[in-house]
Amino acid sequence: MNHQSDDQLMTRQDVEKRFGIRKRYLEVADLKGTGPTRIIIGRLVRYRAKDIRAWIDAHSHGDGSEA
Repeated sequence: MNHQSDDQLMTRQDVEKRFGIRKRYLEVADLKGTGPTRIIIGRLVRYRAKDIRAWIDAHSHGDGSEA
């Protein structure tokens, strides 16, 4: 695992490209307080890959057989 790339700050567009989570979803989730951990620098919103992965893992629901 490359810790340097895990800590690199990403824009919402970067997150969309790397993880397939749409920018608009991230915006709405941020407003609702349900999105991944974000870093706010002035008016800029950034994410770390490790925080996105942790958020995805926390929302995993197995193989779907429990539905």
